[in-house]
Amino acid sequence: MNISILETPIEYLKGVGPKRAQLLNKELGIFKFIDLLHYYPFRYVDKSKVHKIKDISGDLAYIQLKGKISNMQIVGSPRAKRLTATFHDDTGAIELVWFKGIRWFMDKFDPDKEYIVFGKPSIFNNKYNIPHPDIDPVPEHDDPVSNRLEGFYSSTEKLKSKGLSSKNISKLVKTLLKSTEGKIPEVLSNQIIKNLALTNREKALLNIHFPESQEQLQKAQARLKFEELFFIQLRLLVYKITRMKRSKGRIFTRVGNYVNEFYKKKLPFELTGAQKKVIREIRADMGSGSQMNRLLQGDVGSGKTLVALMSALIALDNGYQTCLMAPTEILANQHFNTISRMLEGLNVQINLLTGSTKSTERKVIHENLINGNLHLLIGTHALIEDNVRFKNLALVIIDEQHRFGVAQRAKLWVKNITPPHILVMTATPIPRTLAMTLYGDLDISIIDELPPGRKPVKTYHYYDSARLKLFGFIKDQIKQGRQIYIVYPLIKESEKLDLKDLLDGYESIQRAFPLPDYAISIVHGKMKAKEKEYEMQRFIKGETQIMVATTVIEVGVDIPNASVMVIENAERFGLSQLHQLRGRVGRGADQSYCILMSHDKLSNEARSRLNTMVNTNDGFEIAEADLRLRGPGDLQGTQQSGLLDLKIANIIKDEKILKYARNLAREILDKDPSLSKSENLPIAKHLKYLNKTAPSWVDIS
Repeated sequence: MNISILETPIEYLKGVGPKRAQLLNKELGIFKFIDLLHYYPFRYVDKSKVHKIKDISGDLAYIQLKGKISNMQIVGSPRAKRLTATFHDDTGAIELVWFKGIRWFMDKFDPDKEYIVFGKPSIFNNKYNIPHPDIDPVPEHDDPVSNRLEGFYSSTEKLKSKGLSSKNISKLVKTLLKSTEGKIPEVLSNQIIKNLALTNREKALLNIHFPESQEQLQKAQARLKFEELFFIQLRLLVYKITRMKRSKGRIFTRVGNYVNEFYKKKLPFELTGAQKKVIREIRADMGSGSQMNRLLQGDVGSGKTLVALMSALIALDNGYQTCLMAPTEILANQHFNTISRMLEGLNVQINLLTGSTKSTERKVIHENLINGNLHLLIGTHALIEDNVRFKNLALVIIDEQHRFGVAQRAKLWVKNITPPHILVMTATPIPRTLAMTLYGDLDISIIDELPPGRKPVKTYHYYDSARLKLFGFIKDQIKQGRQIYIVYPLIKESEKLDLKDLLDGYESIQRAFPLPDYAISIVHGKMKAKEKEYEMQRFIKGETQIMVATTVIEVGVDIPNASVMVIENAERFGLSQLHQLRGRVGRGADQSYCILMSHDKLSNEARSRLNTMVNTNDGFEIAEADLRLRGPGDLQGTQQSGLLDLKIANIIKDEKILKYARNLAREILDKDPSLSKSENLPIAKHLKYLNKTAPSWVDIS
């Protein structure tokens, strides 16, 4: 990488300066020359064609006209002034309109000169006009740029106010490309470029900003998409290879009494084929001599906790301790209660550590951890406190790992000289394209079967007008001894969003289900932990039939008798969240139901989400649909990692390129792990540069 030119701070580019540089830093994340080179247009308009005014029709988006401007005048009331002008060619005339910058445009155009006008026609009073057109004098000599596709760049109001509109950003890029001509190094090997028939890097960057033709634009896009995805995959794979060499793990050689006794006497149900396969994968990892770094994906209720417990028992059979970290006290308590029941009668010492644990209990826990008497510790963020020390921690299990930051997770790894084996779990199925990109350095296991006896949840979509029908259904379910969740998106009424809020909903539910025939719990995130726990326990014990809640119950509430999940304003939730909420029911043998309540008027996207929920219970299918609808940035909290700050590639549309890039990266590393062969030196150099400058999103463990 030619650091001297491409790493130059953006303020030193002609036309920028310190003040504009600060704005570009803040508004667009452009700090250096290279950042501007990789700030690509978001769309392109064909400016090679000049239309005639007589040919203007409603189906034209943007048009380019050539002619003269006359009759400029200010019209309208003082409070709603606008500037109009007549633009005419040899076939007719059209009105140009400005609502801003009136004084600046008023005397700008010479009626005797020809101009090129570019804009989007609109209709006012049954006549076409062009609001705020781009206007340039007709060049005296042919300008090759005017015959190209023109790129449009995203800008902001602050940037525009300082003269950095799309057009001005384009001028800066043109200046930059001239100053860096011949100085943009190649980062791929000649062999890759030749085999894939890719355009060279400098030409690709020129044609992504100023395409000579549609064909050249497509070639530039193909080259830059491949390059972006290739280096993402290469970084992940190199990291994985390095970690496996560097991180030696404890070797678990045996499966002994703890596992065997649990399997023969305590197993609550026959393991599914998927669970057996995953346990085999985990056993192989923990016996390999390298640190396990495995992601366990499994839909809600698929039996991940049982797999985690059996992994902990394998550790115990080899004389080592395990800890399981959950993101909330509710979920930590849930795991503790579930695992304690499963281990009842076995000589396994298990304890719970959360923010609510009393200091006297903490002291005992700390002592038992250090002397090795405590085998399995379950808890929340409290586990990462400095004073929590283990005698021989060898397995760390993290549930809903995306809710923890990298720094938080890493505090567990350093509690031992030898790093523990890592098993991270998620109940949010991750689409394979996202998993390949976000978790490419992890080994991935999937539980894709439900335990025997579980019935799929039946999902229905009701509009608000069917509320009486809903209440009748709820009463019928309560008569059968079932319990009901009713979930709202907000706690307090929002003036901006037309949502039913929790507190109003609670009052209306009380009116429809009055005492003494019905009892209702209420749980939300603003309540104190003790209040929340009290209400939760009332529902768990069956003292209340209905729980009105926010999404605080999205994770970690396991009540087999709750058979109905009602989600108010379901159109306001994302697919993955709807799926998580639906997973709170269907935990027992009885038929369960999920009712999606919505307004009558829905956007096409909202309707598509709700239809997806009604039509499938498959978490992976739902995750793929969510990725298509929302894009990768919103899913799994991935935006915070910096991973999906993709400049040009789209992991959904470019899935084939992603897969090919990963396979090629693996093939190259298999033949040349250190990238020291002469043909791979450009790749190695760019990889080194990326490792210094790009976010370290690979450090999941």
